[in-house]
Amino acid sequence: MHDVANFQTNVMGRKAELQRIALERLMGPEVMGTVDKDVHFTDPKVCRNFLCGTCPHDLFSNTKMDLGPCPKSHLPRYKELYDAAVERGETFPVIVGDFQRNIQMFVGDIDRKIAANRRRLEQTPEEMERYNSMMRDINEVEEAITAATNEMESLGEQGRVEESLKELEKVEALKMERSDKEKELQTLQENSGASGHQKLRVCDICGAYLSILDSDRRLADHFSGKMHMGYQRLRDLFRDMQSERRSTEQNPLRDRYRSRSPPTR
Repeated sequence: MHDVANFQTNVMGRKAELQRIALERLMGPEVMGTVDKDVHFTDPKVCRNFLCGTCPHDLFSNTKMDLGPCPKSHLPRYKELYDAAVERGETFPVIVGDFQRNIQMFVGDIDRKIAANRRRLEQTPEEMERYNSMMRDINEVEEAITAATNEMESLGEQGRVEESLKELEKVEALKMERSDKEKELQTLQENSGASGHQKLRVCDICGAYLSILDSDRRLADHFSGKMHMGYQRLRDLFRDMQSERRSTEQNPLRDRYRSRSPPTR
């Protein structure tokens, strides 16, 4: 009975803590009276992922991968002070090192999930590679459509009608390209097998199952969804880190990633 009471107390305490963090994020720690003016941004209480620009707790909020409120501080003032220090040439290898390890951990976790999901579908490696390659191509075209649409709207708002119409033509051409690639993908899917599992594929970015029966709109919603875009963001960061690390190994004088925040996308 005593153990049950302790358990309930711990659960209620954790719930209250999460509520406090959520309110602090919403209203600001100054309003909540929780600001500790003696805390420096290098303090472990401050979220190092937040300082470096990307905290997974924010990235996946309100998705199936929701991690809940980050238990560490996301006070904007800390981020401003950190960025200002970096601009002055100060280096923070511990902060950036922790951030890199965290990003690598998240990417490693989702890669293991993807591998497990693929094993469940029992695809041949050749089918899997060809499918994922085609999905990547479609994703790139989707991103190009979004960029061209934004540019078209921006030019239209500026009254640059002729240039806006050219962007519209570009959007339509990209949509036709996407349609052709999706038809090619559907043909591959129809020829790869007829079992229930063969009607499913695994997204190689976020690990979600995708159905060959999904409409264009549903696929577009997936690729532009918060969870997919969140993992894409983490993968882009991880790729940039690896590239910077290789560059640093070739030229030791370049040491930005060990001391500064990764570039904001």
